[in-house]
Amino acid sequence: MTGLDVFDIRFPTSRELDGSDAMNPDPDYSAAYVVLHTDDTGDTTAPAGPAASKGYGLAFTIGRGNDVQVAAIRALTAHVVGRPVPTTAADLGALSRDLMGDSQLRWLGPEKGVMHMAIGAVINAAWDLAARRAGKPLWQFLASMSPEEIVSLVDFRYLTDALTPEEALAILNAAKPGRAERERRLLAEGYPAYTTSAGWLGYSDEKLSTLAKQAIADGFAMIKLKVGSDLHDDVRRMKLAREVAGPAMRIAVDANQRWDVGTAVKWMEALAPYQPYWIEEPTSPDDVLGHRAVAKAVAPIKVATGEHVQNRVVFKQLLQLSAIEVLQLDACRVGGVNENVAILLLAAKFGVPVCPHAGGVGLCELVRHLSMFDYVAVSQTMEDRVIEWVDHLHAHFVDPAVVKRGRYITPTAPGFSAQMFDATLERFRFPDGPEWANENAGAVQARAHENKGRTS
Repeated sequence: MTGLDVFDIRFPTSRELDGSDAMNPDPDYSAAYVVLHTDDTGDTTAPAGPAASKGYGLAFTIGRGNDVQVAAIRALTAHVVGRPVPTTAADLGALSRDLMGDSQLRWLGPEKGVMHMAIGAVINAAWDLAARRAGKPLWQFLASMSPEEIVSLVDFRYLTDALTPEEALAILNAAKPGRAERERRLLAEGYPAYTTSAGWLGYSDEKLSTLAKQAIADGFAMIKLKVGSDLHDDVRRMKLAREVAGPAMRIAVDANQRWDVGTAVKWMEALAPYQPYWIEEPTSPDDVLGHRAVAKAVAPIKVATGEHVQNRVVFKQLLQLSAIEVLQLDACRVGGVNENVAILLLAAKFGVPVCPHAGGVGLCELVRHLSMFDYVAVSQTMEDRVIEWVDHLHAHFVDPAVVKRGRYITPTAPGFSAQMFDATLERFRFPDGPEWANENAGAVQARAHENKGRTS
């Protein structure tokens, strides 16, 4: 590998309140975008062709701080440049262990936060590169590996009190006989989705109602509402959504870590008459015991968490203590594909369905591969499993996620689907891309005017 480029890409989603919730009222969905370069084109006879000379990945943020994430990824350059291009499970396992195990960088976590996300972005780019060179979409490339190869990807340190390599191998071997049939079904039918696009907290009641009706017409079997800012507003909005959706449709709610335990329980008691299917992130993602307390108090409403869970160890504890009934892994929060494989195996061991987080930039594109791999090679089921769908920013990706009739269309293009168009990088780069240049110039002028007023 000969180079690692990183770009600060930001989309001004706060202008229309897309992505708004009780904890994050004005997000500008952003990506610290990674391009890995190699010194050749790999196997040009493969369907990937010349594109196999590059791998693409990203870390998702919501605006301010994306420059910090970019800097963290750049700090990994010396660990990547000069290594052989990874093509096998052994290569990808070694890269993951080397990046996560660097003692000085590990001190910044360990295995959590900005540095951990940076490692995940680079590892995901390496998986994209390897899948491109193999001429397969990531889900298929990963599912085509032997159970032994898949187990070799996982760092079992800290996990063996909950999941041993032998148990993981047994899960994968049990799924092996039906892989071909599940792959055929996946290609024919796709994977179930639910939509959050109707439920952003900044939307008016009219917009919520219109978008909820559209979601039903589009074939979704579940929608999700953001909650947590004002109880009376949430009761009104939930009542409205239930009236639109009818009694049978699932409606999930998401508090985005807004509450402590007692508040979460009281809030959900008020929403319970409208049959919420799950409450997502009711409290701090680090509070395992708090999640367990909420889960016991609000049953039969399910508790879902995962988009901000920082590593496989916290997921292990959530599962061991029955603190969650829905596991929401994220393609870009933990240490890349390798750690997400560990999390999928943990979920399978404990029998908890995986319904990934997929709002943001590129998350729908990436996480569909992980759920599809899980179905083919791990859990063997789509029952009570759905992938989040947020209908914006997909046009900026070369292999965009597509949902039809409430189901993700299975991707067939080689790679991990993270590549953005060059025109997008040019337009939305921060702070000097055309989308931001005028806005930033205006902000500078406003500050200058304000400072002049103070001095006078």
